[in-house]
Amino acid sequence: MEFTQVLIKPLLTEKTTLLKDASRQVAFYVHPGANKLEIKQAVEKAFDVKVEAVNVVRKAPSNRERQGRVVGRKPGWKKAYVTLRQGDKIEFFEGV
Repeated sequence: MEFTQVLIKPLLTEKTTLLKDASRQVAFYVHPGANKLEIKQAVEKAFDVKVEAVNVVRKAPSNRERQGRVVGRKPGWKKAYVTLRQGDKIEFFEGV
């Protein structure tokens, strides 16, 4: 799988912004079939940084219920918290 298929989009929230500043971690939504090694290689190739660790969180799809009835599905997702080497940085909004 190519790195453009592994990394779907960066996750930009208050929590991930604090993690980025405090512990050099960056979060991404990733392809559900990607493993830690593929995620590590994709981040290193896409952003030219060195990765120390990758932690993965998965959320299974669930039913959307209203008054006890199933009215749809909520999609599942997989995200990865990537810890970068000391001194490396990924800036999503450079020069803004």
